[in-house]
Amino acid sequence: MTTPDETEALPVRSEASGAMAPHAPGETAKAAPGTLGTADGNEPGKDTALPVSRRRRRPLRTSLIVLAAVAVAAAAGLAATGALGGDSTEAPSSAPAGPPATATVKRTTLTDSETVDGNLGYGDATAVQAPPASSASSASSSASAQSGQSGQSTDSGESEGSNLVTWLPEEGKVIKRGETVYSVDQQKVPLLYGSFPFYRTLEEGSEGGDVKILEKNLSALGYTGFTVDDDYTSGTADAVEEWQDDMNREETGAVQPGDAVVASGARRIADVKTAPGAALSGSPLSWSGTERIISVDLDVQFEDLVKKGTKATVELPDDTTVDAVVTDIGTPSTSGSGDSADGSDGSGSGDSGDEATLPIELTVKNQKGLGRYQAAAVEVTLKAETRENVLTVPVNALVAQRGGGYAVEVVTAEGTEHRPVKLGMFADGMVEVSGKGIAEGTAVGVPK
Repeated sequence: MTTPDETEALPVRSEASGAMAPHAPGETAKAAPGTLGTADGNEPGKDTALPVSRRRRRPLRTSLIVLAAVAVAAAAGLAATGALGGDSTEAPSSAPAGPPATATVKRTTLTDSETVDGNLGYGDATAVQAPPASSASSASSSASAQSGQSGQSTDSGESEGSNLVTWLPEEGKVIKRGETVYSVDQQKVPLLYGSFPFYRTLEEGSEGGDVKILEKNLSALGYTGFTVDDDYTSGTADAVEEWQDDMNREETGAVQPGDAVVASGARRIADVKTAPGAALSGSPLSWSGTERIISVDLDVQFEDLVKKGTKATVELPDDTTVDAVVTDIGTPSTSGSGDSADGSDGSGSGDSGDEATLPIELTVKNQKGLGRYQAAAVEVTLKAETRENVLTVPVNALVAQRGGGYAVEVVTAEGTEHRPVKLGMFADGMVEVSGKGIAEGTAVGVPK
C-alpha cells in the first residue's frame, strides 16, 4: 500500500476525459481534444511538450481538480452566450433568420411592352406609271394643235407632240393637288386626288365614279358651275375648259387618261428615273407619302402585341422620344438569306436563316417632334396592354408552391409565412398579385 507521500510513475493519458492533468511546476501539458485552454494561456488543442511522468495524488484531490475544470468550462460557456452579462460587448443571440432581403407590395400601373428596332422614313415608295402611249400621244397632239402652245411644230412637217418629257420635279419635293407632276411636250400634267386613275376619256354625257373624282378636284381647286356627282354635264365641261385654260392647255372640255395623275393625297418625290428629253414611258418617277412614319419588321412571336391603334413610344438617335400609333399591319412573310455574295443560291447545308416577320407601320402625329431626321434607325416600344392601380411585387419574390401555384413570403412581427397569390400581368420585372393578406405596403422576402 502506497503512503500519501509516495509517488509512482503513470503513463500519459490521451483520452478526452474532460479533466486537466496535473503537472509539476515548470512543466507543460497538451490539453485533451475538446477541452478548454490551460490556465497558462495555451489554446485548446495546441500541441505542447509533454512530461515523461506524473505523480499520483490522493483520489479526493483528483476529484476536486476535475470539478474545478468542469466549473471553469461551464463559466466559459455562459460567458460566451452572454448569460452572465458583465462587460461583454458581444450582442445577444438574434431571432430566427428571415429572408435575405425584402421588398414591399406596391400599387402602380403595369404596361405590357416590347422594344424592337424600327426605321424612320417616308414609307415605301410607289412608282408613277406613265399613261399608255396612245393616250399620251393623243393628249399631247391635241394640246399642241393650237398655235404657239407646244413649240414643237417644224417646217419639215413632222408630227407635233413627240411625247417627250420636258420637265421633272426634284427629289424630296412635295406635290399637292393641282400642282405639276411632270410636263410632256411642255404641257403640265397635274396631280389630282382620288382612289383610282383615269382610264377613259371623260366628256359631256359620261357617268361614273371617275367623273365624281374629277368634279371633286375641280371644286377643291375653286371651279364652280356644276354639281359634284357622277354626271358629266355641260357645267362640268365649262369648268374643265376654264381649268385647261389656267394650265395653258387646249380648252377641249374633255379629259384624257394622260391629262392628270391621280393619287390618294399629296406626295413626296422619292426618286426621278428619267430625264428631260426622254420619251414618256414606263415609270418616270416614284413617290411616297409626305409625312414621316416608322416602319418595323416585327418578329412574328410578338404578333399578339399589335393591332391597329396600338400605342408606342419611339426613341430617336438623340435619345428624345415621340408617341406613335400602329396604323397599318401587313402580311407575315419569310425573308430568306437570298443569293449569297458569291452568287450561290444559299441552298447549301446548314440553317437557312429564314425569319418570319410581320411588317407594320406607325404614324407619328407630332411631326415636329421628329426634328430634322429624314431617315434614321430608331427603337420602338410597343405598348400592348396597360393595367392601372394594381398591386405588384418583384417577379423574384414569387415562391413556387408544392402542388402548383405561387406564394410570397410575407414578413410579420412574429416571423414569416407563405401566403398564396393569384398572378396577373408581368411587366418590367414586376408581376401583378392578389390574394388574402396581400395589401399595399406588405413586406415580402426577395433574394439578396
